[in-house]
Amino acid sequence: MMNSESLITWKIAGLISTLVVILSVPLYLMQERQRIEDAREIRLKPEAVFVGSNQCRSCHKPEFDKWQQSHHRMAMAVATAETVLGDFTNAEFEHYSVTTRFFMKEDKYFVRTPGPDGTLEEFPITHTFGWYPLQQYLVPFQGGRLQCLPIAWDVEKKEWYHLYPDTPPDPDDWLYWTNQSQNWNGMCAECHSTDLKKNYDMATDSYQTTWSEISVGCEACHGPGSNHVRWAELPEMGRPVIENDALTVRTGDMTSQQQIELCAPCHARRMSLEDNIHSHADFLDYGIPQLLNPGMYFADGQILEEVYVYGSFMQSKMYAREIRCSDCHDIHSIFRIKKGNDLCLQCHKGAVYDTKAHHFHKEKGEIGDPIQTQDGRVLFDVGTGASCEQCHMPGRKYMGVDYRPDHSFRIPRPDLTLKIGTPNACNRCHVEKTAQWSMESMSKWYGQKKRPHYGTILNAGRLRKGDALEDLVRLAEDRLYPTVVRATALSLLGSYPSEKSHSAVNRALTDETSLMRHTAVQHLREVDMDRLLSRLSPLLYDPVKAVRAEAARQLVTASPSSMPSDVRKQFEKAFLEYQQALERTADFAASRLNLGNVSAELGKNEPAIKHYQKAIDIDQEFFPAKVNMAMLYNRQGKHQAAEKLFKEVVTAHPEQHEAAYSLGLLLAEMKKIDQAAVYLRQAAKGLPERARIHYNLGILLQQIDQDSEAESALQRALFIEPDNPAYLYALAVFYLQRQQFEEAKPLAERLTDYPSSRSTGRQMLEIIKQQ
Repeated sequence: MMNSESLITWKIAGLISTLVVILSVPLYLMQERQRIEDAREIRLKPEAVFVGSNQCRSCHKPEFDKWQQSHHRMAMAVATAETVLGDFTNAEFEHYSVTTRFFMKEDKYFVRTPGPDGTLEEFPITHTFGWYPLQQYLVPFQGGRLQCLPIAWDVEKKEWYHLYPDTPPDPDDWLYWTNQSQNWNGMCAECHSTDLKKNYDMATDSYQTTWSEISVGCEACHGPGSNHVRWAELPEMGRPVIENDALTVRTGDMTSQQQIELCAPCHARRMSLEDNIHSHADFLDYGIPQLLNPGMYFADGQILEEVYVYGSFMQSKMYAREIRCSDCHDIHSIFRIKKGNDLCLQCHKGAVYDTKAHHFHKEKGEIGDPIQTQDGRVLFDVGTGASCEQCHMPGRKYMGVDYRPDHSFRIPRPDLTLKIGTPNACNRCHVEKTAQWSMESMSKWYGQKKRPHYGTILNAGRLRKGDALEDLVRLAEDRLYPTVVRATALSLLGSYPSEKSHSAVNRALTDETSLMRHTAVQHLREVDMDRLLSRLSPLLYDPVKAVRAEAARQLVTASPSSMPSDVRKQFEKAFLEYQQALERTADFAASRLNLGNVSAELGKNEPAIKHYQKAIDIDQEFFPAKVNMAMLYNRQGKHQAAEKLFKEVVTAHPEQHEAAYSLGLLLAEMKKIDQAAVYLRQAAKGLPERARIHYNLGILLQQIDQDSEAESALQRALFIEPDNPAYLYALAVFYLQRQQFEEAKPLAERLTDYPSSRSTGRQMLEIIKQQ
């Protein structure tokens, strides 16, 4: 039985417990109300701001430590003793009899090297750019510019070297280090710093470029982190349940496509439409990727120019099967997650693929001879051929020392080398052997059968071969092929004006992929404005920025009265997006060209000429601006100015046969017939499948009594387009004028088969009959 003292103690304890329970209810409610209030306050602050990578360290130390060792962290830095790798102890570097000196003054870094006019000057170095395998250095100039020196530090060899070792550019060359090609603000900055705002002012031709973090930090991928930091600073039990923990970019539970497009803004050759705002639903909301165009890629899609990896990876089976960047690369250190073939054996069976029965090469450690140059320098050690990467990711060196593997993961195809001249992995190593030897070896190992490759079709399209049309249409519409391949095929249809190509482009306007829709809008050739408006008006509402902006650009000459008011409003909105994108990138010659084209189409000739001239000022070798300005001068009756520009293009770029054709027509208009014939011949030789060029050449040659050559040219035009009444008529008249009635008769008979020329053909036959 409980005594009175115990009873009192028990009652007191019970009373305290009751009070705790009673008080804890409102306390819990207060805490929950505070959590709700915190969540509401975080949600009410959608405009997160950048806070810097150091804010991430306390909660994400393992990831932060990996990032600390990455090349991303050292992508750019203020030049200090800790960040500068190059030798600045009065080191000298001589290149083409010019000596550049690297030195220090009062702990600051300097270089004495040729300046904007080619004379030696002293420049301060303010920043490092890159870390491995080379490091570049940035020099400040007026207008907020930072320029990249052409002499870089080779980190492995620990020596200076020139980025253009064979022929250093002249001061007026776009590639010269003080010109736009080597401008940090426009060419490099947005992928080497976080929250980069280029802030180019077209009116003053100057920059006010800013960043939140000088290198590629956490927020370069995760987006501005202030809301997430605010959420994380709450007590753990007090953190509200909020979508994605208040992070701007969802990086967990991403699809492979989402992760790849997260990396793509910096790992793709593209034209950016705006700053990376970390909220793009589609890559083409941010930028337009480079297609597999000449000068950038080989015809089979292998890398040629510095195109990074996105365009290559999109061609691969891995991309099609939803392999993502992080399957091979640690997303924080950026290093590969496994070494050598072990990386590939995560998915591919080692018993099948990591064997001599598959690769037919010696393994490392086996006795054999390395592949050497004639002077004994080792190119490839014994065992190199057993590496998956060497055969399936053959790379190229950029910037002299930066080796980058091709991420299209392709099977070596020496047979394509023989067919279309593309490189192959076999002869990359076996430089002493022929492509024929490589193909025979492959056939012996793997059999004679070779799968068709889209490279043969794209190559035929590049060469404008007459029989390529059907294959290009089929390739563009076959969804089993990579989108970038299909879009490239679609773009090549522009060289094949016909009902088939026109229909294919029209069908692509409703393709499910934004890249195909954008390419279709770009290459839609519709003369009738009502039909053009009907086809493109829906695309003004496209969810993807690049598509609707390009649709607006194509409709720029449409009459306002031809559009319903809601469509007109949407057009104005989309055209503003197009214009803003061009003005943002107006430090590039191509954007100035497009601004000039729009002005010219709107009849604003003086602004158009200013834009074209600025494009030429930016890059003297940018011939499209010269061609378009020449065309505009020609329309204005300024024939001599047009002739001068065309001749500059044809002289500097003899492969530009279209320019030679335009020049020939201009000279013919100016009655300079002999000169015109020279350039029309050049165009006909360079574009042998263009019937119209042969036709015009044939007409022109008759004026200078070159009858035999004129006849051949007219015959060639008709051979290419046998059902063209204009070409039938021209050749028939040629024979009638020379009283070659037997040759003229069958041509006249064929003219009667066409309603448009039936009457003319009958008249010709009557003339022949009278003879």
